[in-house]
Amino acid sequence: MSVTYINTALRRLVVSRAEGLCEYCLIHEADTYVGCEVDHIVSEKHGGLTNEANLAYACFFCNRLKGSDLGSIFPQTGQLVRFFNPRVDRWVEHFVLDGLLIVPRSEVGVVTARVLDFNSVSRVLERQILRAEGRFPSDAAMKRLQ
Repeated sequence: MSVTYINTALRRLVVSRAEGLCEYCLIHEADTYVGCEVDHIVSEKHGGLTNEANLAYACFFCNRLKGSDLGSIFPQTGQLVRFFNPRVDRWVEHFVLDGLLIVPRSEVGVVTARVLDFNSVSRVLERQILRAEGRFPSDAAMKRLQ
């Protein structure tokens, strides 16, 4: 399967719209070792289009952990639940920042937080270091937390 080229104008639109944040975990691209990348929300192999409605900005870890998955099994019901979609969902409806933890508030939040490993020891430590430096949550992230 070939991957569609994402032109410069579309990449800039995605980055600008995200204000430089990973749209999943809200870390700013400047605070990551390898930055963020434009990600297909619904991967091309599942029929996702390369357009602004299906692209998100994601940090390396969120993007790699999500991969081409669309969702996961919600443990309490055994049902398949879709992941958080930054184009149609509001972050605060599915997550809350509680100290350094990203706590799920919905089934969508539960499966997304688990698969994207929001609260692994290394990711919480990263947020702790950034908070101590006054860099987490960033001003752009604060807008999404309200």
